[in-house]
Amino acid sequence: MPNNSLDGITLEQLLTRLQAHYGWPGLAQHVPIRCFQSEPSISSSLKFLRKTPWARTKVEQLFLDTDWT
Repeated sequence: MPNNSLDGITLEQLLTRLQAHYGWPGLAQHVPIRCFQSEPSISSSLKFLRKTPWARTKVEQLFLDTDWT
């Protein structure tokens, strides 16, 4: 079984860190979904991502690909 780098990280923690790192405009550029482009908030984005597996996958992949240094 491959090591899952997202173990122990909630979707809210992941999204909060990405938003702090990229800002909403940067997130919208990397993952062009409406919840990042139009009146973005953590709560509305979480609601959308929990219902939309393809978008959640893209956000999780961005988190894994981000250079946090």
